[in-house]
Amino acid sequence: MTASPGLRIDRMLWFLRLAASRSFAQSWVEAGHIRVNGQRVTKTSQPIRVGDILTLPMRTHVRVIEILAVPTRRGPAAEAASCYRELSPRPIESDSQQGEVIDEGANADLGGV
Repeated sequence: MTASPGLRIDRMLWFLRLAASRSFAQSWVEAGHIRVNGQRVTKTSQPIRVGDILTLPMRTHVRVIEILAVPTRRGPAAEAASCYRELSPRPIESDSQQGEVIDEGANADLGGV
């Protein structure tokens, strides 16, 4: 039994909706920011197969995912999410992001001069 050929990493990132465009995925890989199974990748033709672990630097955190299925298209987000499993913990929200609820009605009568 032979191993499946996989899918190019740039197409995989785009199909899984981890990159907004394929050209962004290509530049992301070529810059050396992506790791596959712990190894830095700089070639967009690198094949990704089921079971591979991808390490992706995001703006505020690092995502680690395991590929569960090779997608055949760039489908809806739910379809894309079913092709991988999140291994990294959810990022901790900072104090400014924890969603303080401010009652705008309480301050409404302060500025009515």
